[in-house]
Amino acid sequence: MSTRANVWSARSVCALLGLLALAGCHTAVLDPAGPVGAADRRILLDALAIMLAIAVPTILATLAFAWWFRASNTRARHLPTWSYSGRVELIVWSIPALVVFFLGGIAWIGSHLLDPARPLSAGAKPLEIQVVSLDWKWLFIYPEQGVASVNDLVAPVGAPLHLQITSASVFNVFFVPRLGSEIYSMYGMTTQLYLQADRPGTYHGLSAHFSGDGFSDMAFDVQAVTPEQFSAWATATSASGPVLDEAAYRNLLTQSTNVKPYTYRAVQHDLYSDVVSQRLPPGEGPPTGKEN
Repeated sequence: MSTRANVWSARSVCALLGLLALAGCHTAVLDPAGPVGAADRRILLDALAIMLAIAVPTILATLAFAWWFRASNTRARHLPTWSYSGRVELIVWSIPALVVFFLGGIAWIGSHLLDPARPLSAGAKPLEIQVVSLDWKWLFIYPEQGVASVNDLVAPVGAPLHLQITSASVFNVFFVPRLGSEIYSMYGMTTQLYLQADRPGTYHGLSAHFSGDGFSDMAFDVQAVTPEQFSAWATATSASGPVLDEAAYRNLLTQSTNVKPYTYRAVQHDLYSDVVSQRLPPGEGPPTGKEN
């Protein structure tokens, strides 16, 4: 009895830990702050509703059948005596087929409407931002403003953001849950992503792909501010701080963790292009093994 009690206690503890883990899951994707994030949430909720439309009746029917045809229910009649029904087959196959059809339609339409490289419909001119993932930090270059920042992305509210994203090391994933879709960053390649913040705030950004020892601290903040505040930030940033030239970039390639945000007052011309075209060296990347 004690062994069974111990097993039951262990299972109870595991179940409780599982519930606590689920309770701690981030709900940012369900609280979007931009049009792309809102469209992502709509797809998730639509898909959930379609799946629940078949899952809930099936679960209820299973419970009802189990209760009605229990051994103690003498009123339950086990009918019919036949082994095949065309109408039953039609119901059994048509409902799942409709679910697959609707889910496929949502995925088809959503994959085209939310193409990361598709410009947003807002009339404002997109803000160009070049993003480089390093070990283990994020570099943001503003080519039009001539400034750059590390682990801090400042953007005006209501303006589309045109992000060109690459990696200086192993491939990674750029993700701001409350603003929308995630996308890979890859060495020697550029991916594009359009995002937009509809209201002021600070939104958490992160690396969504394991990339080595410093992965857990590879995060950044998106500061969504008014256009006037963004202009003031760009002006203040260009007035002080170091210059992001080739030497400074090579220093950024050095692996570092938990890097505090800082800015550069100027950026070497075509630095991002030099990174993508591999005219500048790659980072070390995570170690492949431990030496004894």
